[in-house]
Amino acid sequence: MSGFLAFLKRVFFGIEEREEDHFGSSYYRSVERNDDRVLHRSTPPWPKTPASSSYQTVFPPVPTTSSKASSSSSKQLPSFKQTLSLASPNLIDGQTKVSYLSVQRGVSPIYAVPKNMEDLIKRDIVPQVLNEPLSPSTYKDYFAALLFAEDFYVEKWSEFQMEKITLKLQEAAIIKKSGRNEYFSKSHEKDDKTFVEFEIDSCRERRPFLLSRDFALARPSGQQTEPYQGVIYRVVRSTIVLVEFGKDFYLQHHPTRKYDVSFSFNRVCLKRAHQAIEAASDPSFKNFLFPGFAHRKSIPTSTPLHFFNHNLDVCQRSAVQEILSFQGPAPYVVEGPLCSQKYSQQLSRTGYVAQKAGLSRTGLVVQEAVLQIYQRSSKHRILICAPINRTCDDLMQSLKNDIPESDMFRANAAFREIDGVPIDILTSCVYEKDCFACPSIQELRKFRVILSTFVSSFRLHNEGIIAGHFSHIFLVDASSATEPETMVALANLSGENTAVIVTGAPGNRPGWVRSNIAREKGLMRSYFERIRDSQPYRSLHPKFIKQLVDPE
Repeated sequence: MSGFLAFLKRVFFGIEEREEDHFGSSYYRSVERNDDRVLHRSTPPWPKTPASSSYQTVFPPVPTTSSKASSSSSKQLPSFKQTLSLASPNLIDGQTKVSYLSVQRGVSPIYAVPKNMEDLIKRDIVPQVLNEPLSPSTYKDYFAALLFAEDFYVEKWSEFQMEKITLKLQEAAIIKKSGRNEYFSKSHEKDDKTFVEFEIDSCRERRPFLLSRDFALARPSGQQTEPYQGVIYRVVRSTIVLVEFGKDFYLQHHPTRKYDVSFSFNRVCLKRAHQAIEAASDPSFKNFLFPGFAHRKSIPTSTPLHFFNHNLDVCQRSAVQEILSFQGPAPYVVEGPLCSQKYSQQLSRTGYVAQKAGLSRTGLVVQEAVLQIYQRSSKHRILICAPINRTCDDLMQSLKNDIPESDMFRANAAFREIDGVPIDILTSCVYEKDCFACPSIQELRKFRVILSTFVSSFRLHNEGIIAGHFSHIFLVDASSATEPETMVALANLSGENTAVIVTGAPGNRPGWVRSNIAREKGLMRSYFERIRDSQPYRSLHPKFIKQLVDPE
């Protein structure tokens, strides 16, 4: 596929995920697919309560076959239909019948900002629920308000426009490697790109907060033509914006031409966050959200452990043993450095010097625990989630020597750049028709270890993986993610017997919150940080938390 078609593919289709760009900074890749499907918790292990009044969940109207498109370029909304998905084996009555789950596909709820909430946020008035303590009774409304503040920020700046500005062209060479774990060398292939560069006001109160993979729309000043749509590639020092446009823009561009520029922000991440908060609001999920001294089911360990990594210290070994000893809420917390660390040098099979993915002390605990769980029972199903692709890739590479490739699956965002995927784990991905996909639900259930970013784990839920399928869920580097982002994996895929392990670093926080209200009222506080500050974690109860103290 040509570069331009690939560009259009990213713009008009896609799926969201926070990734790392070529310069190492994190961004949200958030491009909505027309066929994006939302499933709600299917056959939950607990009863579902009515939706809270703070949510105004709206489904787009479904066009009939006789409706006309407003223009030749318009796309019809996806039709709404019910399909059947084979239920998980633990829901099947093998004696009499096979069970299926009724799944709604084709239409995503909009989660529109309620009018009363909009009126408050518009006047910079903090909604009352955000002044109340976070509790099981306020949880859903509290996080809904924070997400609505983010929603309003997006809507507020959708009308922002810079008029009659000059756009400069900047030539750049993007280094294409088979994976991140290589040193740069002259032999690496380069992808020459031409970016459009312009300046934006350094004062955040006078312009939108832009992230990589937001959209920029440029129209020649004084013309009423359709604007050219580009993808923001990078924001430098908060004032210089680099945008990648399609070839049609460059064909008409002239250095003296003035443009009116506006911006568009995609809401897929927010929609998934809203859905996750709804799923997490069930009363029976309370012990995951507000653990307290929840009574946990213990798993007796009679035989001594034979560690795969003999270099683990006493603290790390203790954490692994605790992870193996329980199931169900409350989560077990590992407090230590973020999972990946600086790379070390090694000689690759092909002879060049490469960078070997290095795991921190926390990462080594996760690696060892996963290997032990995998070895103990063929019935165990493990999900490993992290905020960014790099961490998922590093962990998968660390497991490949001991877990057969056929037992692991790397779930990717549909339009993650294939050049960013390490070549040695590509065989554990499904890549077809120029995008990453998920295998059938039957195949997904067979994988014993699945790795995904938090937000992309929604794809597993979307394919029909039900809550409780996974025996263990690792929420790695959860301190770097917002709580709703973490809930995409936890609320949709954990069950009452799932052992949940949460890792994070003290002082580490999410960095992408746009709204001042959301930033100041709690969206910057991660799930890791929130439960870490509560009992029994605050008192350092050894059955609930392990601090990985630096042995030096």
